[in-house]
Amino acid sequence: MVQFLVKRLVGLVFVILCVTFITFIFGYYAPGDPIRALLGQHQDPVLYAQLKHAYGLDLPWYQQYWNFLSGLFRLDFGYSFHTQGKPVSEIILQGIPASTELGIWALALTLLLGIPLGIVSALKANSWLDTLIMGGSLIFWALPSFILAIFVQVIVVWLDKVTGYPWPVANWGTVWSYSWDDIQYKLVPIIVFAALGFAFYARLTRTTMLEVLRQDYVRTARAKGLRERIVIYRHAFRNALIPLMTVLGLAIGTIIAGAFFIEQIFNIPGIGATGLTAVTDRDYPVIQATTVLFATCVVFGNLLSDIFYTLVDPRIKAE
Repeated sequence: MVQFLVKRLVGLVFVILCVTFITFIFGYYAPGDPIRALLGQHQDPVLYAQLKHAYGLDLPWYQQYWNFLSGLFRLDFGYSFHTQGKPVSEIILQGIPASTELGIWALALTLLLGIPLGIVSALKANSWLDTLIMGGSLIFWALPSFILAIFVQVIVVWLDKVTGYPWPVANWGTVWSYSWDDIQYKLVPIIVFAALGFAFYARLTRTTMLEVLRQDYVRTARAKGLRERIVIYRHAFRNALIPLMTVLGLAIGTIIAGAFFIEQIFNIPGIGATGLTAVTDRDYPVIQATTVLFATCVVFGNLLSDIFYTLVDPRIKAE
């Protein structure tokens, strides 16, 4: 197991290094001058030179990349172009709590709804219940996240007018606080985010369960007179978990990444909204930091998937 983890970690470090290089090169050769954009129309050549030197943009590209890597190992991403004098790490840390809270609750709701409904759909295959569950999940899966978020906001506004009860359609409230006012802010974004994942997990669970239920060992277990619950959950579902572990590991790894469009539309101060704002502001240090953070989360999710494989199915050797 230790050798397996070491091999995976070495490969993941190489992937992260490649991501840092690609991200840096894209930012280096991107059109426009961030310093000129920062100064605006009234530009002072002396101030321009001072700022360019302060940000290290007057150095050769390889030296800039080396400074970026050395700072990365110290968790120092430099300073923001858009907000002068503010460290990028401080900007990133401000967005992590809200994105983490949104991701954790949405993932929990996704798993609590998607997997059981997928199992029910597989057991009632080709029935009206199966058609209803799969039809609903297909609708949610087909809708883009920003379309679903805006549509839900319109419904909330309409309900506000009909009922006369004001329900918020934006903002997040206090992070990790669950008073009634905070729940009002958080409930709708969490449901929207979970609806997208629920559709995927429900359909994937149904497909894997149907495949497993047709296996010989399931028929043998039923022929031996085992209870149907034991056949389903001890024999069939355990083997159906193997494909689910792939997406589950990635989902856990990308919890911090949150949802770009959902955070932007609901005005949630998370990492996704921070990354989109940095793109519009051409704030390259923040873009680089968020990209590296997302890449790290994804490769960490891949590592979790590999570990889950060995835990669910001992036949899969960690080599």
